[in-house]
Amino acid sequence: MQCIAFHQFASSSSLPIWSSIDNRFTPKTSITSISKPKPKLKSKSNLKSRSRSSTCYSIQCTVVDNPSSTITNNSDRRSANYGPPIWSFDFVQSLPIQYKGESYTSRLNKLEKDVKRMLIGVENSLAQLELIDTIQRLGISYRFENEIISILKEKFTNNNDNPNPNYDLYATALQFRLLRQYGFEVPQEIFNNFKNHKTGEFKANISNDIMGALGLYEASFHGKKGESILEEARIFTTKCLKKYKLMSSSNNNNMTLISLLVNHALEMPLQWRITRSEAKWFIEEIYERKQDMNPTLLEFAKLDFNMLQSTYQEELKVLSRWWKDSKLGEKLPFVRDRLVECFLWQVGVRFEPQFSYFRIMDTKLYVLLTIIDDMHDIYGTLEELQLFTNALQRWDLKELDKLPDYMKTAFYFTYNFTNELAFDVLQEHGFVHIEYFKKLMVELCKHHLQEAKWFYSGYKPTLQEYVENGWLSVGGQVILMHAYFAFTNPVTKEALECLKDGHPNIVRHASIILRLADDLGTLSDELKRGDVPKSIQCYMHDTGASEDEAREHIKYLISESWKEMNNEDGNINSFFSNEFVQVCQNLGRASQFIYQYGDGHASQNNLSKERVLGLIITPIPM
Repeated sequence: MQCIAFHQFASSSSLPIWSSIDNRFTPKTSITSISKPKPKLKSKSNLKSRSRSSTCYSIQCTVVDNPSSTITNNSDRRSANYGPPIWSFDFVQSLPIQYKGESYTSRLNKLEKDVKRMLIGVENSLAQLELIDTIQRLGISYRFENEIISILKEKFTNNNDNPNPNYDLYATALQFRLLRQYGFEVPQEIFNNFKNHKTGEFKANISNDIMGALGLYEASFHGKKGESILEEARIFTTKCLKKYKLMSSSNNNNMTLISLLVNHALEMPLQWRITRSEAKWFIEEIYERKQDMNPTLLEFAKLDFNMLQSTYQEELKVLSRWWKDSKLGEKLPFVRDRLVECFLWQVGVRFEPQFSYFRIMDTKLYVLLTIIDDMHDIYGTLEELQLFTNALQRWDLKELDKLPDYMKTAFYFTYNFTNELAFDVLQEHGFVHIEYFKKLMVELCKHHLQEAKWFYSGYKPTLQEYVENGWLSVGGQVILMHAYFAFTNPVTKEALECLKDGHPNIVRHASIILRLADDLGTLSDELKRGDVPKSIQCYMHDTGASEDEAREHIKYLISESWKEMNNEDGNINSFFSNEFVQVCQNLGRASQFIYQYGDGHASQNNLSKERVLGLIITPIPM
């Protein structure tokens, strides 16, 4: 066995099983009661399904001809036919690490000082806001956080005392978005000035101010639950931008920068995009082509991007050697061998150079979650999966004798890696968190097991049943528990109790976005191999909706979860740090990035390949 535990904690008695979700964190409105957009219902007589229980946890599944009793060799098991990785060990190890060394570091530091002087020295208020926005979209704002917060704090104070009467919709929306992004409580009512006071609707002439409409559109995605003005703004500006897109499409021989920005925004708003992908797009497609482009800013953004990319390549080499030495790919050939794709997630979750160790460890965690997912969805029989969950629950190596060989490998990896994470936390915080992590791993496998029971019994869950189980089987709570200890110092008693006794709202909704984005991207592939119904199918079955209508509804649920996560921005009563809140939001962003055009975690299609090349492999030409 290659996965050797260097740090081991004493095993404990069996862990309690979480049979229900803490009521404090369940939504006030059940998911099935959310009805936007409404489909046309089919006759109930056409909907064939088994009867449903009131909750997914009390289902008693009866299995006929249990596959575990009939499988006599591996050839009888299900397979997703995942191809081998396209990023070989030799390829990764051969990456040149071009942008490293004193000459690059010295030049970057010089440019950073120049940009800092530029940022502080701008006297015009709107010009300063536009510069902050440009710095953000170029992906370099993380180097000027203190300066940006200081500037925005002053503008927030001044705006409360004496709002700028010269600000039009574009300037108002830009300032609102930036302030909200940094946690300042700007009231949505600021946009009432752009409504028709008689009708209460946004003024029709806004459609003629395309940059104002675009700014309001982007600002609306910082809306929180119950903010109806921002919801109206999103609907109104979406119509304006789509109209503009239709009109400008007739002149596609000469696409303007504004048209590119509008198309980009309609595809996905800024609030939902990961920083590295947005930076590369904005550098190459927009800023480099602007007539008023600042050469110092452009050089700094390109050099910073390329130097970060070299850091990622070094990390990937470390991970590639670890993966090869572990021999997990050989021992578990049914599992998706997608180390590079697992690492790509981390570029979306925390991209900054100082978080190398987190990205390395979190990539290993994603590998673990992929193994457990494929074991439950593809390879394991129901009887074997129950044995694995029991073994995890007891957390005892003596349980290995009851497991088939492939599960012994998976159990060893889970056991050793969990102990390794616990040792890291002990070294950093003087706190043993292994009980927390073990509890979540058991919970994860219990909810995977529930889906396996549904599959083997032919049960079709309701959308509510599916989501209540699926946001826990997708692994978000495990990922974010690791992130909490990585980015929180000091660890607080209140936050620990919140994490121990239930699931905080921010964790729940980040995981819901992960689950639903995954479903939108992977449905077609999972239908081919056979799997438990996903959220899209559940909604179709619940309501008689078409697949297109169901997809729109799932997108609507994602939007609603984002509003819930936005509630944590600037929440002074939160138990959690801004850094942890940002990681939760970044998990949602990374999920939508990975699954935006399909299964970016497994498919290895041309688009997935281009994304890896663009963000990790190929530098931006200087």
